[in-house]
Amino acid sequence: MKSSSDKSLIPKKSIMFLCTGNSCRSQMAEGWMRKFWASEFDVYSSGTHRHGMNERAVKVMLEAGVDISSHSSKTIEELPRATFDYVVTVCDSAKESCPYFSGGKLLHASFQDPPALTKGMTNEEEILAVYRKVRDEIRDFVKDIDKVLEK
Repeated sequence: MKSSSDKSLIPKKSIMFLCTGNSCRSQMAEGWMRKFWASEFDVYSSGTHRHGMNERAVKVMLEAGVDISSHSSKTIEELPRATFDYVVTVCDSAKESCPYFSGGKLLHASFQDPPALTKGMTNEEEILAVYRKVRDEIRDFVKDIDKVLEK
């Protein structure tokens, strides 16, 4: 029999990362959250719209050892659950148009949009450098997310 101090007896909290298109930033956040916090959280991501997966986001995450290639871009309505303990908007647009989620805590962490930042750029290595910078900012936020969440 497991002791009462065993973490497996404590139900996981749920967290969802919300962005505009669920193609880049929210997918990165979901990937990092699964890497660092999978034992404590059920992790989801979605968008206010579905834009498809961003290939560069998949590439730079894989470089960092996190494979999000099996993820898919989805809207909130397509998620298997309707309530979350935490909803984290990762872009200002999603914060502005965030639907109401009952019972959960809404948090905002604004990260720059790599596709917008690289629009018009042609050097692939410079473009990937922008994606890597945002990837690492999201990683640092997620790694220390316990400091901003009320558990």
